[in-house]
Amino acid sequence: MRVDSISLEGFRNYHSLRADFHPGVNLIVGDNAQGKTNLLEAISYLSAARSHRARYDRELIGFDVDAAHIRAAVQSRGRTFDLEVKLARGRRRQLWANGVKLDTAAELSGVVHTVLFCPEDLSLIKEGAAQRRRFLDDCICQLRPRYAAALGEYRRLYEHKTRILRDSQERPDLLDTLEDFSLRMAQTGALLIHYRAHFIRKLLEYAPAVHRAFSGGGEELGLSYHTVSTVTDPLAPTRTLLQQLLDHQKTHRRAELEARQCLSGPHKDDLEVLLSGRSARMFGSQGQTRTAALSLKLAAREIFFHDSGEWPVLLLDDVLSELDQRRQEFVLNAITDGQVFITCCEEEKLQRLRSGKVFHIRGGSLLEWGER
Repeated sequence: MRVDSISLEGFRNYHSLRADFHPGVNLIVGDNAQGKTNLLEAISYLSAARSHRARYDRELIGFDVDAAHIRAAVQSRGRTFDLEVKLARGRRRQLWANGVKLDTAAELSGVVHTVLFCPEDLSLIKEGAAQRRRFLDDCICQLRPRYAAALGEYRRLYEHKTRILRDSQERPDLLDTLEDFSLRMAQTGALLIHYRAHFIRKLLEYAPAVHRAFSGGGEELGLSYHTVSTVTDPLAPTRTLLQQLLDHQKTHRRAELEARQCLSGPHKDDLEVLLSGRSARMFGSQGQTRTAALSLKLAAREIFFHDSGEWPVLLLDDVLSELDQRRQEFVLNAITDGQVFITCCEEEKLQRLRSGKVFHIRGGSLLEWGER
């Protein structure tokens, strides 16, 4: 799986850019605020139809234009795909694959997979539960289109139910629809818990071994999935999960009406990371939590490979500068297969990498490139 070329128009600070990439390592070199992260953001968008750092698509459109285009030639599953994304102010985004218009982001996710490391991910363990849920969602959406559809539906239902609870005192008639939204949230939520539990089980197959190698074997990484309290086994069949979610809703109905908020559901899920049996968030040092975060990302990369038979495109956005020498060496040595994009400010720091292609970016322009 690889991105052979990309063309950007009006995307972030790129008025116009076209680049052909190496099937191995691609080094994106340039000073800060020149467009290195924007290029990786565009590549990542091709796998999930959303940005890791923008809430709305309109934020991806350049300041002085009304629309942005991403076009890319991608190799996946032994086929060539020509992907296109059009973002326009005041209009819904449009997605195409080989000239065929796609109805959902899930269809795009099935073409190319990416695993992204960015500096913010190094705080994955120490941040709140929302960051770890996003990590799970980003991975599973690429692997399971049904999950992506269920996640979108759950978010829509959550917003509707929240509005009902919020406005019910002024409009009591809204409560007539509350049970219907609660039931549909439970049905969709059961699917989310099912997929999250199975993905975490896969993480447990790969993450501890990655972490042992990363940390020198000094500590053991564990994972614990925390979901709705009535769910006794997240790996249970979805019909069992549905009933347990309905039971939880019943016991929390009065509390939700009083708080005027959705208090019951997998939107509060968390993935707890343990180091030698202790909470990494509570007791881990900065170095330990960074190691654990990178171990989760590299384990996700392994899952993608074993699920599809192809390595996902690996995106390393200015992460190496945040790591000490030993952790830098481990990350670089762990990259032995697949296509990789690495951004940095100083090319000489990456002399340890095998041959690839070097791109120099300044002010949203590709100035020069060459083979290593």
